[in-house]
Amino acid sequence: MTARGATAGEATAVEMAAGDVAAGGAPPDVANLNDLFTGKEHDHGGLGTILAHRVFSRAEGGEGAEFVDLAVLPPGTSIGRHRHGADRETYIVLSGSGVMYRDGVEFRVTTGDVVVNRPRGEHGLVNDSADELWLLVFEEELRDGSGV
Repeated sequence: MTARGATAGEATAVEMAAGDVAAGGAPPDVANLNDLFTGKEHDHGGLGTILAHRVFSRAEGGEGAEFVDLAVLPPGTSIGRHRHGADRETYIVLSGSGVMYRDGVEFRVTTGDVVVNRPRGEHGLVNDSADELWLLVFEEELRDGSGV
């Protein structure tokens, strides 16, 4: 028996992927971040090139977060100071450390820190360390106008 589109003796992509899984490879719906990250030069006017991948983007009119991004800031790079509208952007430091700027105040962030950037507030992040800074970023639209 052969899968639709394959002739006798030919393996389909699914069958080859199944063989890869059996041999210890990943299923076809599993990706590695090293293959997904793209460079973002001077993100929000920042220094150098960071790596980023949009893991999730909300459908128009949908519920939940606007987006979820993974970002890697190599040493000496930054996300430049910027503002958003009526939404709240949260940074979760997965690993590494750096200097966060939020609404006129600079402070050090490190692995495990959660920084909520308020609507219309100014924020940015510099990796001033010798190691990569890994960051999870998500943004929520505040539809009630509360701003908190």
